[in-house]
Amino acid sequence: MNPEFASDWVYPELPDGVQAFTTTRSGGVSRGSFQGFNLAAHVGDVAAAVTRNRSALAGAMDCRQVQWLQQVHGTACVRASASTARSVPEADASWTDEGALALAVLTADCLPVVFAARDASVVAVAHAGWRGLVGGVLQAIVGKLPVESRALVAWIGPAIGFARYEVGQEVRAAAMAGYADAGAFFRVARAGKYIFDLAGMAAEQLERIGVSEVRCSGICCASDSRFYSYRRDGVTGRMATVVWRSG
Repeated sequence: MNPEFASDWVYPELPDGVQAFTTTRSGGVSRGSFQGFNLAAHVGDVAAAVTRNRSALAGAMDCRQVQWLQQVHGTACVRASASTARSVPEADASWTDEGALALAVLTADCLPVVFAARDASVVAVAHAGWRGLVGGVLQAIVGKLPVESRALVAWIGPAIGFARYEVGQEVRAAAMAGYADAGAFFRVARAGKYIFDLAGMAAEQLERIGVSEVRCSGICCASDSRFYSYRRDGVTGRMATVVWRSG
């Protein structure tokens, strides 16, 4: 089913009846700063190249449609269906109980977080940068699902790692104002600068709301040239993290 260039994509272990992956730069027809398999239409890449890359992505899955989102670093969640997948709603998370409908988020440093019910009855995906985490996007999507949190498995995909994510005092202050325990995920890097553990904060939030199992890829996209990284490169493409019910 998967093309040859998908061999270095990242595939999490999820319950039977659920499939998911995060793409890399391998394959694709994008050029220049977007070299490879850029799947984002909003970053300045040639539209025809993005269309061809998305067509190749669709060919790698046994799905009838893909639900794309217009991501805004917020907390809005969409219940995806064959009808909603004809549009691109403004949201940062989606979920579905329909089969063969893929849910996608685009990232190039932010966290992609995949959810699956242990019985494969429902799947979800969220895009979570620091604003989304502080705002509660993970709590929001878990709250929308028609299963208890203890029935869920979550996977945190490739994102900027703790050692590479340096932020200023304003980000730390905003994070701590929005999430009381955010301070535990910052370490002093140098005067006025901190490194921020996004994945660690996400894992703690998920555990606190009762998600039964939280797994993490442990991959830093800023340190691994297989992946796009906005922090590393500035102008760049985006990977997709995709999940669907295949059973």
